[in-house]
Amino acid sequence: MLAACTTPAPVAPPAAVVQAEAAPLACPPVEKPVCPAPPPPPPPPQPEVRGKLVPGAWGELTAWGTDTLRPSLQAFLQSCTVLEKQDSWKGVCAGAQTLGGAAEPDVRAFFELNFEPWRVLNNDDSDSGMVTGYYEPLLHGSLARSARYRFPLYAVPGDLLVIDLSSVYPDLKHKRLRGRLEGQRVVPYLSREEIDRDPAPLRGHELVWVDDAIEAFFLHIQGSGQVQLPDGQRMRVGYADQNGHPFRSLGRVLIDRGEIPAEKASMQGIKEWARRHPRKVQEYLNANPSYVFFRELPRDLPGPLGALGVPLTPERSIAIDPRVIPLGAPVYLATTWPNTSEPLTRLMLAQDTGGAIAGGVRADFFWGFGDEAGALAGRMRQAGRMWVLMPKGVVPPTAAANGAATGAAPR
Repeated sequence: MLAACTTPAPVAPPAAVVQAEAAPLACPPVEKPVCPAPPPPPPPPQPEVRGKLVPGAWGELTAWGTDTLRPSLQAFLQSCTVLEKQDSWKGVCAGAQTLGGAAEPDVRAFFELNFEPWRVLNNDDSDSGMVTGYYEPLLHGSLARSARYRFPLYAVPGDLLVIDLSSVYPDLKHKRLRGRLEGQRVVPYLSREEIDRDPAPLRGHELVWVDDAIEAFFLHIQGSGQVQLPDGQRMRVGYADQNGHPFRSLGRVLIDRGEIPAEKASMQGIKEWARRHPRKVQEYLNANPSYVFFRELPRDLPGPLGALGVPLTPERSIAIDPRVIPLGAPVYLATTWPNTSEPLTRLMLAQDTGGAIAGGVRADFFWGFGDEAGALAGRMRQAGRMWVLMPKGVVPPTAAANGAATGAAPR
């Protein structure tokens, strides 16, 4: 129990003190207040671990040696137009350029002698993941709006802000925020529902008008396509940017709300549902707030441009998560053909990315252009395993960062 404070009774001062009262008294020292130390700055945000690479061996690659590698070599040479600027890739790219007339055994020997496989793992150390498919569709459209062509594909709007966090936090080099100014504040950019409302807030930014809302929606997912114009010419469009909102699967929304069974959640099944429920289409499209903006691409390109900036090669290019797999690298993929158990093993090239492609063992298989490619892409949802091929002696960043290697090349 604390004692109560009391005022002491006055005490007569000693004589010496009385005699000294005539002299001026010195001021007692004043103690400076001790200010508390400022709190330490918050630590920088840590990048999300999506997966990692661990040293592998050629014997692990399922059915390695059974597929023709000539198309893979040609796709790798496309990657080399970008990769050869990096010292770690310069030598293997120079070697690949000498194989113009090489026989198949020589091409295989080139990869085996110059590369080492790294097994791709998820963040829980599992080595199996999902492989989906995408393609380059053909849409019908016009440069002018009309009663038939009334669904716009937008170019990047002028008020879209892209904030690159890597200038402050280098570990977040793949993280960018998107928004717009509202007074003095940066706020999230418009969602799909806000962009598609009437009157259109992005009026004046239309790149081309198309005749089908659901086809336009799937073009957002594919990332690139061709538009057949009334005069017979074709316009090629490709991904330019995105509104910053997270992607949400339309198929999952339709399943969760009881509109379609899970086995009908393919691209073809969703399109069929949309034809039967035209009045519900926009409501369900709005459930995915992500929105893609496009740019016109040269019409003479051999294929659509991927995130690496090179044309994609049908059945040899894949989209991956660049936070795990180096963009441009060869990736050996072991999966199955769409809706079957028939093995599909290919040496692919990681030349593209996608908003829904997140994780270690996660890939989107590029099937090519047109309806046949679309039929395969729409049905593909297979399990798969992956190995990244890196030049000998080169440790991929996601391996070193996750403790999969200590700086030595795999043996």
